Amino acid sequence: MSRNASATRAREYTTELVVPIHAGMTTPWVLAQRVQRNPHGALIARKSSVGGRWREMSAEAFRNHVREVAAGLVARGLRPGDRLAIMAHTSYEWTLLDFAAWEAGLVVVPVYETSSAEQVRWILSDAAVSLIVVEDEAMETVVASVRGQDEDAPPVPPDLQILCLAKEAVTGLMAAGKGVDHAELDLRTAALTSSDLATIVYTSGTTGRPKGAELTHGNLAHLCVNTSEYVPEVLAAPQVRTLLFLPLAHVLARFVEIAIVCSRAGVVGHAPDVRNLVTDLASFRPTFIIAVPRVFEKIYNAADARAAGAKQKVFRMAAKTAIAYSRALDTPTGPSAILRARRATFDRLVFSTLRKVLGGQVTHVISGGGPLGERLGHFYRGAGVTVLEGYGLTETAAPCTVNLPSATRIGSVGLPLPGTSVRLADDGEILVRGIGVFRGYHAQPGATEESFLPAVQEGVDGADSGTGHPGWLRTGDIGSLDEAGFLRITGRKKELIVTAGGKNVAPAALEDRLRGHPLVSQVLVVGDNRPCIAALITLDAEMLPLWLESHALEQMDPVQAAADPRVRAALERAVARANEAVSRAESIRTFAVLDGDFTIANGLLTPSLKVRRAQACERFAAQIDALYDRLPNTR
Repeated sequence: MSRNASATRAREYTTELVVPIHAGMTTPWVLAQRVQRNPHGALIARKSSVGGRWREMSAEAFRNHVREVAAGLVARGLRPGDRLAIMAHTSYEWTLLDFAAWEAGLVVVPVYETSSAEQVRWILSDAAVSLIVVEDEAMETVVASVRGQDEDAPPVPPDLQILCLAKEAVTGLMAAGKGVDHAELDLRTAALTSSDLATIVYTSGTTGRPKGAELTHGNLAHLCVNTSEYVPEVLAAPQVRTLLFLPLAHVLARFVEIAIVCSRAGVVGHAPDVRNLVTDLASFRPTFIIAVPRVFEKIYNAADARAAGAKQKVFRMAAKTAIAYSRALDTPTGPSAILRARRATFDRLVFSTLRKVLGGQVTHVISGGGPLGERLGHFYRGAGVTVLEGYGLTETAAPCTVNLPSATRIGSVGLPLPGTSVRLADDGEILVRGIGVFRGYHAQPGATEESFLPAVQEGVDGADSGTGHPGWLRTGDIGSLDEAGFLRITGRKKELIVTAGGKNVAPAALEDRLRGHPLVSQVLVVGDNRPCIAALITLDAEMLPLWLESHALEQMDPVQAAADPRVRAALERAVARANEAVSRAESIRTFAVLDGDFTIANGLLTPSLKVRRAQACERFAAQIDALYDRLPNTR
């Protein structure tokens, strides 16, 4: 249970460890423990390329495969502590290489498959990578292109080895490892401790070069072992299955794969191509899934847009019923008999179909990477799928707080995870301390020092695992804690907008509400040193045709739609609804619809789908100026 860590400091909460931790807890230890507990039970499900059937692999078989590949890495001359980079879509091979590298005592460096050549060069050079495994020839070409000399960039290690999954990299490693005595692997894993470096994860960052967050084996193993026991409804049920479709370069996806290994009988599958996600969910039938809020928004918006005419009216009545039902669950009396009956009717008509989209067996979805919003949280819970919203950073080994099935407050990001303390600074900034907190940024002691409170301010409370940094991490997020320890995020410290009138505005609340409209893809709220708040809006190219059809309008591309007065009118109504959540001084007074979208490819989204605010404001400076030029008395 979460507890107030100090009677004199109501702005700090701690959740105690539920599983004792020790120095021998490493990622290879986690896998060995799973094999010892349940050697023949399924751990991995792999989708066959013929027929699309899922074939299950036991924990023992997976570990054998891991050790065969690990032996191949040893055969290629990699020594304990050497860096192995992985640049590929989410796949079985990614997870296999992750655990194989750890089995060989290596440090894993994830690289997003969408990374530019400049980003790849920086990561390979900064982490001093010895070997990189890429997915296909296109990625191989990118890596090969950065091996040459460039006076303006740090050099890539000259002896860098490149292997390609499309060219049988895994088979080649297994063949190379046949002459390696597996006793060497035993020596390497036995030498590892929870304080040893496990991975360097480069933050996608909204500004500047990525920084490499150093996470130890203890950060990962201690947190995952405790989380598995802390959320048994999700990770310790008789049937536990999850389909990973988040990029494994994202620390949250790797947290999930390790947590599944920590579970008693969990099974994980991989979906490398989200274009087939609905089909994969239907055939895999997960019991829980984890995704960023945008996925849940798109599922809702697609259901709304596809329900044309009378069907749309039914869907919206069902949505209102689900939200009302969920809100009533949090009251002392619970839902009324009339509301329960209405919800049961819509369950047959609407909600059962929605659950089928998620595979038909999902009981919980975990949302992270950004705020979900109360409306969607209540909708999904009312529809029979409980959303457990959480919060965390790369620097906290993914989650540091989460809502529990037995203790959920929708709109919050939950309670601290075991071994974790959360504190609010005087200015409202969220501070975190505990077993998941990283040990620092790779080769950047100055950046590491800046990211933690000075020792004189730290105090003595909080969990210190000895495997990461013992201090209080400055998250850069602003939030609040209620009397029971539930954390709410209200905005980013660096993203607070201060208008010319001196009003402080957190853009996240407005942006989140607007993104809930089927037409909207991305929103950038602006207004720093301006007389009022304004917004730039991009259209969702996938949802646009469905929305036009459901409103009996002719088909248009996003450029045409951006200039169409009927589309503009719909967005004006959406802006008005979003403004209902804030004061007049914080409300959006004017907006522009951009011709294109924010994407990873054009540099306006990070790989974790966060808007790069500084770059977007710079690129669209003329459009922002034009917004205020149109307003009277603003110049």
